[in-house]
Amino acid sequence: MTLADYERAAARTLNPSLTLEQRLVDATAGLAEEAGEVLGLVRKHVFMHHELDRERLVAELGDALWCLTAAAGAVGLSLEEVAAANLAKLRRRYPDGYSDTASVSRGTLGSDPT
Repeated sequence: MTLADYERAAARTLNPSLTLEQRLVDATAGLAEEAGEVLGLVRKHVFMHHELDRERLVAELGDALWCLTAAAGAVGLSLEEVAAANLAKLRRRYPDGYSDTASVSRGTLGSDPT
């Protein structure tokens, strides 16, 4: 499955009664909510020694992906565009790949604060 395939399949579950602005707010609020659910699963695993429920983690990450897709679509962006922009930013940030040194020095250079 490609990102475009996912976008097309997920779009059939968008609420057609919402305006694009309402869809954007709903999707971004949902993204924050789903990220919190992912965090809760990981927190319980790491700090409370629960088994990591991989099935539930997949479900919650999928919900976050749906919200991300809906938010991007509400402003006319594709996941392909979002992914490409993120990879370009990561290449600028870490041209030789991640290292702790590059991460620390990146914060002191004053360029690309994201």
